[in-house]
Amino acid sequence: MEAGKTVLCVAAWISAWSITTEGDNTVPKAENVQWVSLDFKTVLNWTVGPSDYRYTVLYAPENGDWTENPDCSHMSHSECDMTAHLTPLNGFHEADIRTETLSQDYDFMDDLPHTYSSRFNPYKESNISSVEFSLKEVGASTVSINITDPITSIHRQGKQLTIRDILKSDLKYKILYYKSGSTREREIVSDSSTATVSGLDAGESYCFMVTAYIPTRDKAKQHGAWSKQLCKQGDTLLQDLSPGAWAGIIFVSLTVIIIAVISLIVFCCRRNHQRNTTLQTPQTSAPI
Repeated sequence: MEAGKTVLCVAAWISAWSITTEGDNTVPKAENVQWVSLDFKTVLNWTVGPSDYRYTVLYAPENGDWTENPDCSHMSHSECDMTAHLTPLNGFHEADIRTETLSQDYDFMDDLPHTYSSRFNPYKESNISSVEFSLKEVGASTVSINITDPITSIHRQGKQLTIRDILKSDLKYKILYYKSGSTREREIVSDSSTATVSGLDAGESYCFMVTAYIPTRDKAKQHGAWSKQLCKQGDTLLQDLSPGAWAGIIFVSLTVIIIAVISLIVFCCRRNHQRNTTLQTPQTSAPI
């Protein structure tokens, strides 16, 4: 019995040794490891060639212990959602992508390659998506702007958090606007999700764009994506239309004009025809 165990151990050792000596092309290693994070939903991505190996992701906060992600254990794909595991949000985290054999022989797991990620801080590095906002005129030269805070994938006590819930007073909004026909752009910064823009020229058209602004971050990560442009046209508010929408409006307008012209031509032709018919009818004379 002991001899049989010895043979099995030697065979397993030889198998592991052969795996680690056949070259990097035989045992795949995770490469191009990247953190991809938007509105605090954070995914770990990497690339690897096709093989029969599996991958397990471990993570650790700064100066903390390594923990296996239960949702990313012994998997064949190269993506792992880390959103629920990166706590605290305002802290640095690191990941370890471990290559594993199909048999999951843990006695020889240390002989297989690991790939470590760079450090990542969701609070300081997660990208912020574009926001939605609305305009309301409150005077001839003043516009009120109401901004909707983007929703995140993070839940606390049964509530789905917004970026305002997470960033709190660090979150501000930068508003860029310009007068139609002018190349001069102006901007203001609002500490809240509402803002008032005053000093506009009455009756003139203005266009506005908004982005999340987090000045406490490094410069490269301070701005979110810019919103779609929203314009104030005279006394009305019109959102910029797509080329397809404008083409539809032009088509409908031309169709209405053509129909009106044809209707007018037909009407004029009928009037002329009736007039000519009347003139050609013989006049009856009274008897002498």
